[in-house]
Amino acid sequence: MAVGSAAPKPGGPGVRTGRAVGPGHGSSRLSRPFPGGRLLPQGAPGRPVLRLVVRWFRRPLLPAVRLWRRNIQLRVVAGTLLMSMGVVLLLGLVVIGQVRNGLLDAKEQAALSQAAGGFAAAQEKASGASALGGQDGDATDGRPSRGSVNWRSELVKQLASGGQGAYHVVALSPDSDDAGTSRAPRASGDVDVTSVPASLRSSVAQGTGTFQTYVKIKYSVPKESESGLVVGKRLNDVAGYSYELYYLFPLTQEEESLSLVKGTLATAGLFVVVLLGAIAWLVVRQVVTPVRMAAGIAERLSAGRLQERMKVTGEDDIARLGEAFNKMAQNLQHKIQQLEELSRMQRRFVSDVSHELRTPLTTVRMAADLIHEARGDFDPATARSAELLADQLDRFESLLADLLEISRFDAGAAALEAEAIDLREVVHRVIGGAEPLAERKGSRIRVVGDEQPVVAEADARRIERVLRNLVVNAVEHGEGREVVVRMASAGGAVAVAVRDYGVGLKPGEATRVFNRFWRADPARARTTGGTGLGLSIAVEDARLHDGWLQAWGEPGGGSQFRLTLPRTADEPLRGSPIPLEPEDSRRARERAAADAANDRAQRLSTVPSQPGAHRPGLAIPGRPAVPPHTAPSAAVDPAALPGSGARVVARPASERPGDGGTADSVPGQVSEREDTTRGR
Repeated sequence: MAVGSAAPKPGGPGVRTGRAVGPGHGSSRLSRPFPGGRLLPQGAPGRPVLRLVVRWFRRPLLPAVRLWRRNIQLRVVAGTLLMSMGVVLLLGLVVIGQVRNGLLDAKEQAALSQAAGGFAAAQEKASGASALGGQDGDATDGRPSRGSVNWRSELVKQLASGGQGAYHVVALSPDSDDAGTSRAPRASGDVDVTSVPASLRSSVAQGTGTFQTYVKIKYSVPKESESGLVVGKRLNDVAGYSYELYYLFPLTQEEESLSLVKGTLATAGLFVVVLLGAIAWLVVRQVVTPVRMAAGIAERLSAGRLQERMKVTGEDDIARLGEAFNKMAQNLQHKIQQLEELSRMQRRFVSDVSHELRTPLTTVRMAADLIHEARGDFDPATARSAELLADQLDRFESLLADLLEISRFDAGAAALEAEAIDLREVVHRVIGGAEPLAERKGSRIRVVGDEQPVVAEADARRIERVLRNLVVNAVEHGEGREVVVRMASAGGAVAVAVRDYGVGLKPGEATRVFNRFWRADPARARTTGGTGLGLSIAVEDARLHDGWLQAWGEPGGGSQFRLTLPRTADEPLRGSPIPLEPEDSRRARERAAADAANDRAQRLSTVPSQPGAHRPGLAIPGRPAVPPHTAPSAAVDPAALPGSGARVVARPASERPGDGGTADSVPGQVSEREDTTRGR
């Protein structure tokens, strides 16, 4: 948050106000244990606690997520495993379903055939016993005889004797459950008669055909229940009474067969999934390995190791890719070597020329000094020529010195002699040297922020050269107005900004102002003898300190150059304590925007309203008044922006202030452009 800014009030922009509790908006159960809707006591909000919990759970997963995002081989193999597992699972379900249906169909057919034979034998035995004429019938006193009582027991035992554990036989009567009567339940193999469900008994009792269903066969002895098939039919016994005969077929063998099939399919499916994963890993590895090699070699090439090459084997597409990559690297190495050689030759040429010109320049300087000292004896034209010769020789010497300095930066030979210095002393020395020029221009240099020490580890000679260049340029282009030098220190950075209220910069010029030999107005004369390399050397000095030299300007509203340096030599910059765009320009732009909005609202208020029409700014009966468009809030402080942060604000010529205007009279901003190229 910028200095002097305040938090927004409730109901202001960017703040969500409260909402009245109504139907559907009551407090939740999570907010009931504590007042105010808090999840924790003592005012601790529930949302931060939830975020902490989520962060605590996410922290162990971050390495896995990072590995998943960066490893394409892992993603391909994992995807192959998941898809193959899905296919194997679906195939296994289909196969198991088909095998299960086949086993049950075969068991059902065999059970129906076996039960049909048993029902026929039971009916035949009952008919044969009845034909004997009552030998096994009831007694004359109305009670069943001994043979009639044992007939069902013998029938169940006889029918179950052929099963050998493959099935069980149960005989039931719907009208008697007493074990002492002839119609009592009979069962073989210790089967519990409750294994026959009531629904099946109801169907058998009411019908004449054969009925079946799947049940759990229970036993009257300690034995585990098992699945089975029950087939039943209603028959008549030897006494002519109806009874129910059931065949219970256990499905133990079918379950064992189905379990065997499931195990086989599971083993085969697991083997297939692992095999497919291994195949996918091998295939992807053959493709990913050359790509990883190419990526590693590309990183080494970008680091300057231009001799790196890929190992190429075979004649496939990967081999062709490797050959193309090696050819590209070779061509790049050749071109870079050519450019380096050309740059080396240029730097050497500039350095040699600068050195070689010093000897004849010294001779010419000596002769020019003699002529300049004797100019009083010459005629006015010759005397003026002597003065011009001395001035141009001074500029020539400055140009040679700047060329030598630029050649040192280009060759990487510039050395930094950093020590702890107070920038206030440097600024005052620079201002003292620029006072004569400011007096000639009619300008006044004002210093702001020098109440507290502004200490940083820097090269005093280079910083003084940068600030001298900025102050001299501000005085030269300030059109005789005030020049403000502002200093500040905050966090790990210190900054010095030079503000003028002169012609300013046009859109796009803030990015070119640091170019060598660039001039904003080619027709403008260099009254102070500049060489065109001052800002180029200044930005190189700022880079040598790991700092920023940034520019801002608007046509007719002046400009501001800001130098930001780290407080310590090894500390990276994260922001600047001084905004790149001056505060007076922001206020003037906001005030101009507000004035324009008010003028627009006034113009709209003078227009008579049409029936049924609704215009902004007009109060219509029965409707709330629509407020006019207000000026936007101040933009985000560009001080924290990395890079050059060069900003140029374009405005129409009709809104530019006059010569006598101040910083607060600068009109509003029309458009903005942000450039992130650092100090070019």
